[in-house]
Amino acid sequence: KHGSWLDIAEIELNVMTRQCLSRRISSIDVLRSELAAWEGERNNGKSKVNWQFTTKDARIKLISLYPEF
Repeated sequence: KHGSWLDIAEIELNVMTRQCLSRRISSIDVLRSELAAWEGERNNGKSKVNWQFTTKDARIKLISLYPEF
């Protein structure tokens, strides 16, 4: 099953925070301008969420759920 829209929104907010909001912004007008530019770049780049990864990657990321044999 694919992730929910809420998962996608959370991922996008995380990306926006890391790429655009990682510094102090002096005014609300500058913030609006920065966010509009960031949104335009994301939309023009047709950014997608990759929901799939390999079993090897899953074993690394979810090590506590994968016992070793």
